[in-house]
Amino acid sequence: MNPTAEFDVIVYGASGYTGRLVAEHLVRRYGSGGDVKWAMAGRSAAKLAEVRDEIGAPKDTPLIAADATDPARLEAMVRRAKAVVTTVGPYQLYGDALIAACATAGTDYLDLTGEPNWMARTIAAHHETARKSGARLCHSCGFDSIPFELGVLFCQETAKKELGHPVPRVKGRVRAIKGGLSGGTAASGAATMAAVRADAAVMGVLMNPFALTPGFQGPEQPAADQPQHDADLGADVGPFMMAMINTKNVHRSNYLMGHPYGRDFRYDEMSVLMPGAPTEFTGLGEGGPKPGEGPSEEEREAGFFDVLFIGIDEGGRQVRVSVKGDKDPGYGSTSKMMAEAAICLVKECPATPGGVWTPGAAMGMVLVKRLQANAGLTFAVE
Repeated sequence: MNPTAEFDVIVYGASGYTGRLVAEHLVRRYGSGGDVKWAMAGRSAAKLAEVRDEIGAPKDTPLIAADATDPARLEAMVRRAKAVVTTVGPYQLYGDALIAACATAGTDYLDLTGEPNWMARTIAAHHETARKSGARLCHSCGFDSIPFELGVLFCQETAKKELGHPVPRVKGRVRAIKGGLSGGTAASGAATMAAVRADAAVMGVLMNPFALTPGFQGPEQPAADQPQHDADLGADVGPFMMAMINTKNVHRSNYLMGHPYGRDFRYDEMSVLMPGAPTEFTGLGEGGPKPGEGPSEEEREAGFFDVLFIGIDEGGRQVRVSVKGDKDPGYGSTSKMMAEAAICLVKECPATPGGVWTPGAAMGMVLVKRLQANAGLTFAVE
């Protein structure tokens, strides 16, 4: 973290679909110039000014023009911030210069990436630099993968209280989800598929649950790629589209914390197949949203998610916890999670050292508490 920086948080990409929502949350929750000092950044100062006025931000909200293709401008921008929140993806196409600038400058960095091939590259390229500079670089600070990564953490903390020890097996089960896809998310998926076509080795990263734990390969994980009956749940379950990224982040958290869940920890995620229950995103496939587009405000307000985590010990004893969100998961909830994670990192976790982190490993139960207070998330023991 840059302790003497001018701003606590700079929202980079604030004129884009998701960045605008992050800025809007900061306006509504913190105003400007109060306890949280923040600024909006993006390619065009004129567009930023337009968005500032549309979201009702004060006229004196600082605006910073910086382009992802101009490293000098990015370097100047990151020196002004304790943390930079970036929604400018696909990150494998547009994210390299910014994360490198933050790693070098000692500025905290938070993104929304669900691109594990790019994440594996950044860990190799920037972890050591960030460790030396003090920069905390946090990937996946939205719906992928905060509710899942923190849900497992909360499940393990509950197991320690109720069973007396962590559990070697956790199941993540998406009981209900309703939300829409943005053009940015669609573009990230397309970029990852293009990377697979260009380099066959990328598929190996995508398929390896331990792709983000360099030097550590854990046990074979439960198969979750086909519909099956879950006896613990008494329901049929099927593959969950985000499991490929979430499971990797859960294993990286365990790895970064020194394996408190055990070196033999097993985890999977699946969707509950219940008649009439909303269990998927809309807007997938051909004719989906373009970059800059996404669900309407009404759709975001009508969205929600409900995820159950079942922790099972070696004797078969169980704990069950849930994580729920009060808005569309990918955008209404994600924008709040991202803003609050940045504030949490800067304001409440000064002792976390530099490096490439997951939000849960960097902030732990402090972030759980903040998300419950400010981001509409509920963590509950069932």
